[in-house]
Parts: sequence; C-alpha cells; structure tokens
Amino acid sequence: MTIASPQRACAVGATLGEGPVWVARENALWFVDIKEQRIHRFDPADGTLRSWPAPSQVGWVLPAQAGDFIVGMQRGIERFDPATGAFTPLLDPEPHLPGNRLNDATTDAQGRIWFGTMDDGEGQVSGHLYMLDAGGVRHAGLPPVAITNGPAISPDGRTLYHTDTLGKVIHAVAVNDDGTLGAARPFVTIEEGAGWPDGSVVDSEGCVWTALWGGWGARRYAPDGTLVGTVGLPASNITKLAFGGPGLKTAYATSARKGLDAAALAAQPEAGDLFAFEVDVPGLPVTEVATLGR
Repeated sequence: MTIASPQRACAVGATLGEGPVWVARENALWFVDIKEQRIHRFDPADGTLRSWPAPSQVGWVLPAQAGDFIVGMQRGIERFDPATGAFTPLLDPEPHLPGNRLNDATTDAQGRIWFGTMDDGEGQVSGHLYMLDAGGVRHAGLPPVAITNGPAISPDGRTLYHTDTLGKVIHAVAVNDDGTLGAARPFVTIEEGAGWPDGSVVDSEGCVWTALWGGWGARRYAPDGTLVGTVGLPASNITKLAFGGPGLKTAYATSARKGLDAAALAAQPEAGDLFAFEVDVPGLPVTEVATLGR
C-alpha cells in the first residue's frame, strides 16, 4: 500500500500522548496526555488544539451516544462533559488493586467498551482486560499482564486483538455473540530491537496497525499475521494510531516524551507531538459508547 510521508499535525509536547479517536460528529480527533492529566481535541480544519484538565491520570476518551464522553481515569470510568469540563464517576473495576490504572480502550459495533488496566509502576503483572456495557463491567477472562494495550476489534466483530506490551506479543481472541471470549492465540510477536507493541487499531481490510514504543514508527499486519506495511515517524515512542479525516484515510499517531533523556529529546524535537499520514486503505468508523448508567 502507498503511505504518504508523515508530517507533524500538531505540536503537543505530550509526556505520554495516547488514545487517539476520531469523533465523526465533530470531524475532530480527541486524545489524552496520561501523565499530564489532560484531554485534547485537535481540529484539522483549522489546526487548533483545545485542552481540558483531568482530576487524575486519564488513559482514554471515547464519544458516547448521549453526546458527551466516557473516559478511563486512574481509578475508574467517568463521564466527561466538555461543555463544562465536569467529570462524573461511574464505576471502579478494580478497587482491590490501588496500584493499577486504566490504560487503553476501544468500542465494538454494539457500543460496548473493551478496556485494559495496568500497574502504574509498570512492573507488577496486575493488568486485566474488561468489557463494559449497560449491564455493568465484566472481566474478559484473559491472564493478567503488566501493561495491557490495544485493544482492537476486527471488522466482523469476531476477533479481539489484545496486546501484552512488555511480553511483546499481540494476541488474537475469538469474540462470542454474548461478548464472552474464546482462547487467546499469539497473533504477532515483535522481534528484539524493533520496539514494543503499544496501541493498535484495525482498518477496513481487517489489517492490524500497531504503534511501536521505542520503534520509531508503526506496522501494519494482515489478518493472518503477515507484516504488510511499515511507516517511520520522527519520534521513537509512538503510542497509538487512529483513522480520521475525509473517508477515514488519514492516520493520526500520538507519541510520547516519557523516558527520553536530554540527548534523546534534542535528537527528536517533535517527540510528544501528533503526526499524520495518508493511507490507501481507510479505517473503520468509531461506534459511540452505548447508554451507560448515570
């Protein structure tokens, strides 16, 4: 596939940029800076960036059918109203794991949220995957990992891709009609020296794009796990991609300054910024979060 040269879309300087999501009702890209506790909204039409402070570390932001947003905070899931900047707590999936925080999420075609947790210290194997719908939160039944990432859903909704970042493995898991999961199998293992798999997203051909922390770019894998495309980016720590713009053919990539010393930052002055490049194969529209209890 043809990939246009990546460009910086917006200077952000994020410590830990993450969770980009294209919000079709606004034609805008939303994302977060986890460590700086910020929610960002980028408008590509005029290049403006608007930001809101969050009361704690915020791992992701997803548009909801109610017109507001559902966010994954350090200690649980909250409702966010950008008109007022207010946050309303909804639930804490892990009150027994105070060292964990919510890290990454996606919605499926039913508007359910699939989200993961992780050890905030990035050492304990205490991260779990969950599914949230109107009936409440459900543990996905997968083994714990230190840092959960992804997750992403195939176009037919039958496969969930779940990333064990420190294990350098992306797993493929069958999704049943009732939202339960089958057995996980290794989908892709990132080789030594190529970085660590971070956030992932699926395009309209069912190919999985994974961002590479420490890998200076992103990769595209076919549904059978074959590597079919790579793109280099001007920052070492790429965290996640999202498809937006006309026809969902612009790929946006968040990045991070976290963990980079002064020499590394001098060598990559755009680290932490938002990047964009054009692709031939479009992404998939984001399903807004279905109604949750208030």
